[in-house]
Amino acid sequence: MKRTRWSPSFFVLTATFVVISGEVAGASSSKLTADLVVINKTSRNLKLFRNNEAIKTYKVTFGTAAPGRKTCEGDNRTPEGHYLIDRRNKTSRYHIALHVSYPNNDDTRRAREAGCSAGGDIMIHGIRDGFGWIGPFHRVVNWTRGCVAVTNAEIEEIAGAVPDGTPVVINP
Repeated sequence: MKRTRWSPSFFVLTATFVVISGEVAGASSSKLTADLVVINKTSRNLKLFRNNEAIKTYKVTFGTAAPGRKTCEGDNRTPEGHYLIDRRNKTSRYHIALHVSYPNNDDTRRAREAGCSAGGDIMIHGIRDGFGWIGPFHRVVNWTRGCVAVTNAEIEEIAGAVPDGTPVVINP
């Protein structure tokens, strides 16, 4: 009888697949409901809250620009401030996209003072269509143009948990 010898790389690849497929499949089968979304740029996370209690945390990625508050359209920075989920795009090129009500009055004033437009197409979204297989590896670098990105499974869960009108706080 011939014995099969497994190489260490086989075990590494298998473990990696198990971890990735667990994250891509989604975290929980129970229905989440949240009344607040808090995004922390420094710690690179998005937290869902219900009744002032954190109920779920996701790792995220942001805009490609250096840290700081978004000022002008096209600066590739993620805004900071208080907003709402004001609509959703289920046919987005980025799986599902929740539109953030940026710019608020302070954002508009800052952009005007800087002599530019504030822009306005800021979303919380999944990974670009056709690239969902990247899963959590999308977090290796900041790659959006100012949006907040999570995996496709995570945006499905977030979209199911937060109705339009849910407050969003984006902290530095």
